[in-house]
Amino acid sequence: MPTLEWIGKDKVVNHHQEVPYRVLERQYSYDEAGQHTEDNGSENMIIHGDNLEALKALLPQYEGKVKCIYIDPPYNTGNEGWVYNDNVNDPKIKRWLGEVVGKEGEDLSRHDKWLCMMYPRLKLLQRLLAEDGAIFISIGDDENASLKMICNEIYGDNNFIDTIIWQKIYTVKNSAQYFSGMHDYIIVYSKNKSQFHRNLLPRTVDLDNSYTNPDNDPRGVWTTNAVQARNYYAQGSYEIISPSGKKFLPPSGTYWRVSQETFLALDADKRIWWGKNGDSVPRIKKFLSEAKQGVVPTTLWSYKDAGQNADAKQEIRRIFEHESEIFTTPKPTRLIERILQIAADPDSIILDSFAGSGTTAHAVLNMNKTDGGNRKFILVEMMDYADSITAERVKRVIDGYGEDKKAVEGTGGNFSYYELGPVLLLPDGNLNEEVGPQKIREYVYYMETKEPLPAEQPTDEPYFMGLCRNTAYYFYYERESVTTLDHAFLATIQTKAEGYTIYADLCAISQETLRRHNITFKKIPRDIARL
Repeated sequence: MPTLEWIGKDKVVNHHQEVPYRVLERQYSYDEAGQHTEDNGSENMIIHGDNLEALKALLPQYEGKVKCIYIDPPYNTGNEGWVYNDNVNDPKIKRWLGEVVGKEGEDLSRHDKWLCMMYPRLKLLQRLLAEDGAIFISIGDDENASLKMICNEIYGDNNFIDTIIWQKIYTVKNSAQYFSGMHDYIIVYSKNKSQFHRNLLPRTVDLDNSYTNPDNDPRGVWTTNAVQARNYYAQGSYEIISPSGKKFLPPSGTYWRVSQETFLALDADKRIWWGKNGDSVPRIKKFLSEAKQGVVPTTLWSYKDAGQNADAKQEIRRIFEHESEIFTTPKPTRLIERILQIAADPDSIILDSFAGSGTTAHAVLNMNKTDGGNRKFILVEMMDYADSITAERVKRVIDGYGEDKKAVEGTGGNFSYYELGPVLLLPDGNLNEEVGPQKIREYVYYMETKEPLPAEQPTDEPYFMGLCRNTAYYFYYERESVTTLDHAFLATIQTKAEGYTIYADLCAISQETLRRHNITFKKIPRDIARL
């Protein structure tokens, strides 16, 4: 498989492994009762902070759990004025490039910068994606080819699903130098193609209205499909005679798609349409009552079905009415809803790590209100408008917005707003004990099992974390004292398991005894000299 090379690639290919784990610190919760400091237990999250570090922070809880990812990263058109999906020279990105790539970062082209920025983020997104999940990435012409190349590396070219063409504009720009651009791309990859299953799209009124019943068939309205097809069929070359006596052979280069026996049976069941006069080329009836309850999605999305840029701008103006500073390049809610209809279930987790104005959350809340689903959203936004625009939009969608005839009823729902907190591991490799024991336990358990720490913890075994694959995990930790794995501690263990992994500061049990009881001792990484 061909790979893409660029300046700085060697510095970022494995950079996701070096990104420190940070604590997510809840700032407030929001629901129909408004904003409050108490945790409302919402599984919906809006995170303000560098999306690389935020994605790493999500791993202990969400690795392999996200059903659908949608991202709208910088398009990197070369227009470096502050436009959301153009800019790769944001000060935060420049600082990150300087730290990761080093002095080479000063010589990077805008394409090098973009690739360096995207690669480790796509790596972490791949880890968060469920085995049956898919990622949808909006992109323009400037980085479309490069994006597909690095996605082939990260996700595997065998997991490429398709490229969607979305009609973002329907009016022609006569000022265009060459062609009037009217579309964006949406690149789709699965985590594991063999497990990915796409949903059908809802049938439209226009589609159902295309069914008629000119012969008053008691089975209801119908449309027709051609009898002939280009694919070779061994039993597909025979003469058909119409009710009027007219004879038909398959046109040159085609074959009847059914055998003569099947055709005669369909005709006897009045499933062949010969035209009003009974002498037209036969067609097979397809009844609406027998049609699929949905439509197979295509790769060409019209603005009529998925919205357009103008719709998105009008929508956000209605939400932020009377406010001068609003997000200038949102995506239409209908576009995201269409993606979720195809790739998410009513109880799925949906992630958007380039959240912008929060359209993805808006789409999730709309769909939950419509069908009673319990979809959860996780948004990450690096810029300082994460609270004032991203979260604020979601608040107004929950509550309702607009006035009089333009009023839009609220969807209901909730979320919690987070900031990136301190690192879990200090530069010297020791635990940062300031983050608190619960966060440390979550991190340690995840590193051992790649599973989230169980929500319910036993009160009679305070150091027990959980049982995973028949191994019991214990974290014998006290912030103000040194802990020792000894026989007295072993006597407190109540959980039966095939093996045990026990963290403590010291171990007073012989290696022979540890082996006999299938116990793995691990030293807690902290400076105990100061205790």
